[in-house]
Amino acid sequence: MSDEDQEQLAEGTLISHLIELRQRLIRAVAAIAVAFVPCAIFSNQLFTMIALPLLEKMPQGTSMIATNVVAPFMAPLKLALFLAIFLAMPVVLYQAWAFVAPGLYRHEKRFAAPLLLSSIVLFYAGAAFAYFIVFPLMFAFLTTTVPIGVQVMTDMTNYLDFVLLLFFAFGIAFEIPIATVLLAATGLVRVEAMAKHRGYVILGIFIVAAFLTPPDAISQSFMAVPMYLLYEVGIVMSRLLLKDKLARQRSERQDAGSS
Repeated sequence: MSDEDQEQLAEGTLISHLIELRQRLIRAVAAIAVAFVPCAIFSNQLFTMIALPLLEKMPQGTSMIATNVVAPFMAPLKLALFLAIFLAMPVVLYQAWAFVAPGLYRHEKRFAAPLLLSSIVLFYAGAAFAYFIVFPLMFAFLTTTVPIGVQVMTDMTNYLDFVLLLFFAFGIAFEIPIATVLLAATGLVRVEAMAKHRGYVILGIFIVAAFLTPPDAISQSFMAVPMYLLYEVGIVMSRLLLKDKLARQRSERQDAGSS
């Protein structure tokens, strides 16, 4: 094959990959758009539901306020967009997986598919944990420590930015088992080293939780404790994975030797 033929083949392959990438992106955006329509229609009700953990803990006679003229319209619409992305995330991640899967080996596909599924489930679990467990306790603490003479009237836009940040933070925090397994599987960090340096990990987790949560011990602990427990789960999963990997390698060597 001449250099010109190789160049044309490489160019054709690149163009086909770009076309497939465009199709995958269009499908991902379409999934977000489809999810956005009902979220936008019920955006006000969805905002009320998201604000419920704070509204239930606010003192009698107080309410959430809007300090911007367009905030009553834009804040629920912004929430609708983020919820649409949140709901369409399995489709978006599947499109990303379908794009890179043909370039993976069989054992890599077998390893990556469960990780992709579990990462989606863990992210949703982290967001649910924040809404149902952390928010009620955190807002109960924050609204009862108000100085005398100060009336709690939270701006709706600031509140939305705050809860979206916490949703994202808890969703990412619950991905720790996936990160731990990836570190062990790629050989970047040994499982024995992760287990040996638990003390440094606990310190780092509490520092990260202090940055991602409000400045109170309750919300910090509610993020740090699950993060550490999930870290331990990741260590257990890594050991099981490496054990299975070693067993498979021994089996392959035995098959190669017998042949």
